[in-house]
Amino acid sequence: MTNLSSKSVIVTGASSGIGEATARMLAEEGAHVALAARRTDRLNELKAEIELDGGTAIVVETDVTDRGQVQSLADATLDAFGSVDILVNNAGIMPLSFIKNLHEDEWEQMVDVNIKGVLHCVGAVLPAMLDQGSGHIINVSSTAGRRLFPGGAVYCGTKHFVRALSEGMRKELAPHENIRVTSIQPGAVATELTNTITDTDVMDMFEERHGKMQPLESEDIAESILYAVTAPARVDVEELMVLPTDQRT
Repeated sequence: MTNLSSKSVIVTGASSGIGEATARMLAEEGAHVALAARRTDRLNELKAEIELDGGTAIVVETDVTDRGQVQSLADATLDAFGSVDILVNNAGIMPLSFIKNLHEDEWEQMVDVNIKGVLHCVGAVLPAMLDQGSGHIINVSSTAGRRLFPGGAVYCGTKHFVRALSEGMRKELAPHENIRVTSIQPGAVATELTNTITDTDVMDMFEERHGKMQPLESEDIAESILYAVTAPARVDVEELMVLPTDQRT
């Protein structure tokens, strides 16, 4: 088991949900955590809680769609902790909609955050990981990266991209550069992600299909990420799909 004591971790989308739970859990394991998101009020609250429990964290306001801000995040992490050992590439949005309803602005937002944002983060941390000869990149995809569903065509497309990117990165980086890559693929999780849905047709469908299902908690996914990053150095957990027991699709 890999010890996280004094390892430096960047967590994007750390202001709520999976990102918040992951940052808290890794800090409890001794990691130094850079908390990244746009809502700095929430990040500062999380930082205070982590420090109260004896952990170490910094706050870096970051919009992952802005490459310059993402680079500043990587630079701030290096300045504070001296390395970038783990990236949890978690920031994402999910404004599901039926294609016929033409929510084109939301399609573009998903591409900007879920695809370009992921690439910006990879590009920002990879030089440091290459220089130090080690690292671990966790890309948070989704079961939607494997299983399409009505109302999710564009969202599923972005998560297919993250899954494909992760597989390609692992083939290039793990054997030759000692940089492990893991794709985490959650099913339904009780987070704020569904708050971005504006298509009322999709909202009605979701309530009908998932209203009685018990979703995962953010901590369930945080534990999956912890498992991946603490695996022995000889082990690269390429993919983890984690679903609620009663999720059918």
